[in-house]
Amino acid sequence: MTKGQIEAQISEAISKFEIEHMGRGPEKIRTIILQDLILIRIKGFLSVSEKSLAQTKDGVELVKKVRSALFENARERLEEAVKSVIDVEVVSTFSDVSTKTGEKIIAVVVDRDIEKNI
Repeated sequence: MTKGQIEAQISEAISKFEIEHMGRGPEKIRTIILQDLILIRIKGFLSVSEKSLAQTKDGVELVKKVRSALFENARERLEEAVKSVIDVEVVSTFSDVSTKTGEKIIAVVVDRDIEKNI
C-alpha cells in the first residue's frame, strides 16, 4: 500500500469509530502520517446541541469534558481501528477538540517510522 492509501484507510476506520463509539460521524476527516506519528483531523463532529451548549464558557468546558471522557472510554477501540489498517503497536494517543471551529485532532504515536517501511 502507498502512504496515501494507508492514510485513506485510517480515515475510513476512524470515521467508522466516530459513528459507532462517539455517536456521530465527521463531515470531513483527513489523516497524515509523519514518521511514527499519525495525525487525524476531524471536522464537523459536534452535534447541534453541543454547538449550542458551547456558546458559554461553562458550556465549552462541559462539552470538552464529556468528549474527553467519551474518548478515554473508547481509546482501546480507536487504537484497534488504527492497528486494523497497519501493523503497528500504539505507544500513546492524544485528542483535543475545538468548540470554536468544531474540529478535533487525534494524535497517535506508534512504535516505528511508518514512512520508512512504505
